[in-house]
Amino acid sequence: MQNYGRKKVKIGGEEIQLPPISKNQIFFGIVILIVVILFFTSFYTVKTEDVGVIKRFGKYTTTTMPGLHFKLPFGVETITKVKGSRYIFREEFGYRTAQAGIRTQLRRDASLLSESLMLTGDLNIATVEWVVQYRIQDPQKYVFNVRNITKTIRDISETITRQIVGDHSVDEVWIMSRTEIAILIREKMQEVLSYYDTGIVIETVELQDVNPPEKVRPAVNAVNEARQEMEKLINQANEAYNKVIPRAKGEANKTISQAEGYALDRINRAKGDATKFNEVYQAYRLSKDVTKRRLYLETMNSILPKIEKKYIIDQDQKGLLQLLQLQDRGGNK
Repeated sequence: MQNYGRKKVKIGGEEIQLPPISKNQIFFGIVILIVVILFFTSFYTVKTEDVGVIKRFGKYTTTTMPGLHFKLPFGVETITKVKGSRYIFREEFGYRTAQAGIRTQLRRDASLLSESLMLTGDLNIATVEWVVQYRIQDPQKYVFNVRNITKTIRDISETITRQIVGDHSVDEVWIMSRTEIAILIREKMQEVLSYYDTGIVIETVELQDVNPPEKVRPAVNAVNEARQEMEKLINQANEAYNKVIPRAKGEANKTISQAEGYALDRINRAKGDATKFNEVYQAYRLSKDVTKRRLYLETMNSILPKIEKKYIIDQDQKGLLQLLQLQDRGGNK
């Protein structure tokens, strides 16, 4: 076994002679180094919330789930770890979260004003602050199809937001259509990202604060207060209207129903009387004498009880005794 010559090394002003090194020691050292490199370049761990994108000589091979895995060593296969589909990314525009917690601290300064200052469709200026939340649906597309996905998402979001805000009036952006505008921004962003095949899914877009610029904010607040007062008066008028008009309509419908019922009753009575008259007439035609006597007797039966004093004149009557009690029999005194 061949030994290399001894070497002297100065440490702290003193010369220390190193022990001789043999070829076997060098060989075993190289073997151990290769084993260490082989181990650290062959095995890798993917965290619970991540996935691993494996590339072999730069070309996509497979996607691995969380856990311990093996890959070809010495750089033949490389891994890029990305967040899984459950992890939600967040991009803020017009402000930044300085410190998250129970009392979140936000940072707003002049450097961020360029993101939030926008021109509305009716040529008013508004400062729009919004947040975009997204997740990685396809890790392969996320790694290979877009070079800088964060910058791409921010550029797309800012461009689309300015376009949509420019298509709406300042009242719609401030108050009336904030939810609809946010939904429209999300849909347009997803269309562009899907067109470029980025593997990104936009979860939500939320408009945080939409305000006028600082210099005109007092005047705008006064206008908003006046508008709120106007809406209050309109609501009060509508409330009074809803109380009076339905009641009047109900009374009118009641009167109409009563009139219709009265008309129907009169019509039915008239039809009944006409039918009765026709029946009497038909009976009269068949037996005129009997019908005439019956009508006379029924008429006198209904008239005589209502007459207080009665004078009977009959040229064939010979005495008055049978007529003396006519008043009592008639029911009158």
